[in-house]
Amino acid sequence: MVNDRLVAEGEQVLYKTYNRFPVAFDHAKGVELYDAGGHAYLDFGAGIAVAGLGYGNTLVDQAMKEQIDRGLLHTSNLFYNEPSIEAAEKLLAASGMDRVFFTNSGTEAIEGALKIARRYHYNKGRAGCEIIAMQGSFHGRSMGALSVTGKDHYRAPFEPLIGGVRFATFNDLDSVKAQINENTGAIIMETIQGEGGIYPATEDFLRGVRQLCDEHDLLLILDEIQCGMGRSGAMFAWQAYGVKPDVLTVAKALGNGVPIGAFLACGEAAHAMQPGDHGSTYGGNPFVCAAASAVLDVFKEADIPGHAKAQGAYLWKALDEVKAAFPEMVKDHRGMGLIQGLEFSPSVPAGEIVRKMLLEQQVILIAAEHNTIRFVPPLVIEHEHIDAMKEKLEAVLAELA
Repeated sequence: MVNDRLVAEGEQVLYKTYNRFPVAFDHAKGVELYDAGGHAYLDFGAGIAVAGLGYGNTLVDQAMKEQIDRGLLHTSNLFYNEPSIEAAEKLLAASGMDRVFFTNSGTEAIEGALKIARRYHYNKGRAGCEIIAMQGSFHGRSMGALSVTGKDHYRAPFEPLIGGVRFATFNDLDSVKAQINENTGAIIMETIQGEGGIYPATEDFLRGVRQLCDEHDLLLILDEIQCGMGRSGAMFAWQAYGVKPDVLTVAKALGNGVPIGAFLACGEAAHAMQPGDHGSTYGGNPFVCAAASAVLDVFKEADIPGHAKAQGAYLWKALDEVKAAFPEMVKDHRGMGLIQGLEFSPSVPAGEIVRKMLLEQQVILIAAEHNTIRFVPPLVIEHEHIDAMKEKLEAVLAELA
């Protein structure tokens, strides 16, 4: 079979940093992916929350084709190009931020955000500022992003990392206060922790952190690489709380599969960096920005965040029913919009459920920390897709029970 051949060949040539499932995808449409044998898989992972508009969106595909036909895919950032300016204007309008720098990934967006914090305080004569991050967080795999990732198993093999990072407990404001000292310069956190097990910030916590930042002249950096771009039911999750960051990181669904991220800043932070402080050869090139510009158009015209909010309510009801039907297996249900998680008891490994759903039921799910399965489908998902996923999930849980 073609699928088996591709899996075998991939095992021989690709660096072994992923434990891949034995499936090779060949094409996709809507909210389904098809393997090399032509079998359809219902997608509730969206490429780790990337394919917000699903697969084969006509407007986004056409924008990329038109840019290819122009022959202008890359110019470097020594020059201006129209797609990057258009994408920047639309992203700033959606976020209410003042300036944006386009990157190639979410991890790179985190690197830029950390540099803004350091530069902001350097400009004020306070060099070497420390960063407060959260336990259980995940911000990326580069050395800088790992330094603020609150998971020892990710950090330990690569230490020493960059210094000046202290960790507080997510949703515990007193623990944040205890970490603040005269050298603190910024607080970084996910508005909704994703890889850490789908934990939304409480309103009191996020508002309290914002107040601490205001009182101590700290920059608040919100990582919305996974939970942003409509996934929470708001364009950016912080907007539902009414708590605006000084620096915001986005990626994933911004390109709907094309590699693009961004860090955005407002107020003084938007002017902290100077020419020469940061750069990217490929970041913000005309091709990826043409895609992002079209993505932002679709999000606005089709009210994708509103759709995600409505479908998220339907998904919440469905997963609550699963929890009620299997009370000894499902410990907790968390999340908001279309970023939700079911935490399972230790006797029911989430990874085994994910494997069975993929290989036996042809439904794609993703595991997260704390024996949790996260549900991050394309934001264009409909009721019938949620119903189909629920039926198959219940079948797998009944089998394991």
